[in-house]
Amino acid sequence: MTTGNAGAAQAAVLDEGVASVAAPAARRRTGLHRRQWSALLYLAPAVLLYGLFVLLPALHTFWISLFSWDGVTLASWVGFDNYRRVFTEPLLRSSVLHALVLILFFAVLPILLGLVLTAILSRHRRRGMSAFRVIFFLPQIVPLVAVGITWRWMYADDGAVNQLLRAVGLGSLTQAWLGDFDLALVAVGLVGTWTLTGLTTMLFLAGAAKIDTALFESARIDGAGAVREFFSVTLPALRGEIGVALTVTTIAALASFDVVYVTTNGAPGNTTTVPGLLVYRLAFTDGKVGLASALAICLTVLILLVVLVINTLVGGQDRR
Repeated sequence: MTTGNAGAAQAAVLDEGVASVAAPAARRRTGLHRRQWSALLYLAPAVLLYGLFVLLPALHTFWISLFSWDGVTLASWVGFDNYRRVFTEPLLRSSVLHALVLILFFAVLPILLGLVLTAILSRHRRRGMSAFRVIFFLPQIVPLVAVGITWRWMYADDGAVNQLLRAVGLGSLTQAWLGDFDLALVAVGLVGTWTLTGLTTMLFLAGAAKIDTALFESARIDGAGAVREFFSVTLPALRGEIGVALTVTTIAALASFDVVYVTTNGAPGNTTTVPGLLVYRLAFTDGKVGLASALAICLTVLILLVVLVINTLVGGQDRR
């Protein structure tokens, strides 16, 4: 009896210990589940809106791209023939090439200019810098339609650009900038350079302000000059900001529409036609909604692929 009572007591103590350990674990699991459900509830409205206004229209656009449709009469099934036309018709292919050329002016040049300005402004901090930054960022605040109209006036025969060239004795260089087959795309691209340089500069200045000053002091102790200091300290620290700037500006180049529509509307000929403008023309002027949808899907895929490559390259460098 004594032995039996002792065994029962030990079993009871063991059960109590197990229960005391299991109870907190169960409470933790319950709390974790509650937090997960709370997070899902917070995400639900955003996911719902994203699916309603982004995913569903994208799927509907893809469905339309499989038809030949003018937007009014009955559509006829053509399968992937519209996609074949995107890759084979010269006008459609050239519009994509024009967008790729604009990457040089919308992305590469603004980033290079932004880095140069950051190197200068971050090293020489003086009064009035805040006002300078506001003025430099103004092109981002002004609507692109207004920017395009302003630059169209400036590029006119009697516009500010030609008047400036005549004033400095370079009248022989005056051009009908937006009417020249060789220079029109460059002229439009420079509008993008002017618009986006302020954005890249502000991004890089914000990133440079977060760099530990001890790094600069160490570089100066080692005898580094301004150029070496920039390339050894500032530039590596701005890798993340450069990735963001490259992503945003590349998307702006590939998806450009406003500036091109207002300044040239694709002229002269089709030398400044870009995919965004061509989608608009095909859908609302030519009545080729299916082909326009196919071009829009291809443009979206191209943008996603470019962004994926940029993020992969920047992310890989960050991990190293």
